[in-house]
Amino acid sequence: MADIRVQKFAKILVEHSARIVPGDRVLLEGTTAAEPLLRELYIQIMEKGGHPHLMMLLPGTMPFSQEEMFLTYAKTDAQLDFVPTFYKMAYEQFESRIRIHSATNTRGQTNADPVKSTRHARALSYITETQFRRGAEGTFKWVTTLFPTEAYAQDANMSLKEYEDFVFGAMHTSEDDPIAFWQNIEAKQQAAVDFMKGKNQVVLRGPNVDLTLSVKGRTFMNSFGTYNMPDGEVYTGPVEESVNGWVKFTYPANYVGVSVEGAELTFSNGRVEQAKADKNLDYLLKTLETDAGSRFLGEFAIGTNFDINRFTGNILFDEKIGGSFHMALGAGYPETGSKNKSAIHWDMICDMRTDSEILVDGQLFYKNGQFVFGK
Repeated sequence: MADIRVQKFAKILVEHSARIVPGDRVLLEGTTAAEPLLRELYIQIMEKGGHPHLMMLLPGTMPFSQEEMFLTYAKTDAQLDFVPTFYKMAYEQFESRIRIHSATNTRGQTNADPVKSTRHARALSYITETQFRRGAEGTFKWVTTLFPTEAYAQDANMSLKEYEDFVFGAMHTSEDDPIAFWQNIEAKQQAAVDFMKGKNQVVLRGPNVDLTLSVKGRTFMNSFGTYNMPDGEVYTGPVEESVNGWVKFTYPANYVGVSVEGAELTFSNGRVEQAKADKNLDYLLKTLETDAGSRFLGEFAIGTNFDINRFTGNILFDEKIGGSFHMALGAGYPETGSKNKSAIHWDMICDMRTDSEILVDGQLFYKNGQFVFGK
């Protein structure tokens, strides 16, 4: 018997996140481990009059290509620089894309050649830039989500059943009307978005942060399940050269299967000038050299989902932790006004629930993990 939670999960993605309408061409990305959800999505997209195109990957791999094999056996620059034909076409022409992270080995690229990885990432940046650009234009409805696997459960220090309950709980599939739930989240977060209109300086203070940045002329976005599921954040792209100060991220910064622990960054005029880490510092430093945009911030965001109440090692969930903020090195979202371009988009998270505050143009906006403006 099909898990009713999977059916509701698919309904959320099709009707709320991707908003499928008749005629939509939809790219479905996922590994064979996500077969139950991929099947349900296929059916529901067909029922909506859409055209699902299934791109199923081998288990243990990441999006776009069979990464572990690719990075092992790619021998020429032409191979590393190649943009996959079918993905390129879909991202340029389709109306929607639903990506389901469903790895069975989250450490598959830990020992990959960093030179190959960086060069390949540069080639794939065309896909990311196209996604962001068309998303901002309103011509491409993309959403990224996750299907629970043993690998993710192990990263989160849970049994598979515990992790399934955690994932489906974060999606709110147990709600009688989960779409109404996410619409209510939109309404609650809009007050913070409205407050930030026309603001300039943001100051973050706490045991692990002393940072200033500008959001002048930038737009804060209300994230309630359209681009990500689960969701719960408000975000923008800071003025690129405005970031000054330091931050020590309180959670491991995971990227492409590598975990950097104790990452600490110092910014001057927007650029990361110093970087420290307790573990995998070499990886952090090499990634910062990816391209001209990789030392600048593309995103500043505040997590609002208090149902995600523990660190799991997966950024899709962890960046939404209620009472935290996160920043992304690299590519920004054009709809926020961000001009930063890069092959990377690396989110790093800092807890703000103790002795911490955010001031906006001198006014207290956020304190100890809660919005306090207007009170």
